[in-house]
Amino acid sequence: KGESDVDPLIAGMIEQFKSQGIPEQSEGALVIHIALATDTKDIAPLILLSSAGAALYGTTDLATLLDRKTNLQPDLVLYVVDQRQAEHFEQVFRAADRTGLFKREQLEHIGFGTVNGPDGKPFKTRAGGVMRLADLMDMAEAAAEARMLEAGIAADFDSSERADIVRKIALAAIKFADLRNVRTTNYMFDLERFTSFEGKTGPYLLYAAVRMKSVLRKAAQQNVQAGVITPTADEEIALVLTLDSFDHALQGALAKRAPHILCEHLYDLAQVFSRFYTNCKVLVGDDQAIIASRVALVAVTLRQLETGLQILGIETPQRM
Repeated sequence: KGESDVDPLIAGMIEQFKSQGIPEQSEGALVIHIALATDTKDIAPLILLSSAGAALYGTTDLATLLDRKTNLQPDLVLYVVDQRQAEHFEQVFRAADRTGLFKREQLEHIGFGTVNGPDGKPFKTRAGGVMRLADLMDMAEAAAEARMLEAGIAADFDSSERADIVRKIALAAIKFADLRNVRTTNYMFDLERFTSFEGKTGPYLLYAAVRMKSVLRKAAQQNVQAGVITPTADEEIALVLTLDSFDHALQGALAKRAPHILCEHLYDLAQVFSRFYTNCKVLVGDDQAIIASRVALVAVTLRQLETGLQILGIETPQRM
């Protein structure tokens, strides 16, 4: 819904608040006082109507809460908005609590930092305007294609599959770069770093997933079946223990509204798998039980990595 959708609710809502004896006149404006005795700094009242009689942002936000309460009856409302709006939402949430729209604990501001340019200021176009998402994706896809060309990736694939891989790499680069940071911090926009196949990046994780898929394809071609996982080598044990921490990462990301916790786990998983892959030959050897165990370990690792990436909104290609 757009902001204007709740305009018809505002007048009735304000009359309801007046009947509750909540708003007060202050210098010609109609306000709701929300300061608490426990506050350590001044909290300005929320202005319902300006001295000119105009409804302001706080008024509209209260009306949207009234609309949600009427039509959705939510248990929890999360506002994913720039961290710089924290004071505004604290005013709105306190006013909602005071007027009985929602309890304070039902409303939460999921503030995030800004994406900055090299000058340390919020990232904009060269002309100084706001960057459109379509333009951002065009830039990311161009950077991803250049990286693939450098690395010789998908050079002999047909144009359709190549374009699909470019799109997935670009999306992974942008999404992972954004979500890997602590939510409230600012970070610098750097497409060259975001699209690298090395380091803590989305493309690095895609490459790890593709490597796992390649191993499983070879296993299938050799008619090798996954067996019971029986880790003995240090690298196998380390991988099993890392896999076991997935639930902890998910719970932490949920409880703290912090996607970077999941990102850290997926990056750790890819690194630990790389050490396993380097030091433990999966499809080579005479012991079929060990081979079957390692194939199963690769399959489980791929499933967990792809599940985590899907939660972050990132798709993996079948090959590169």
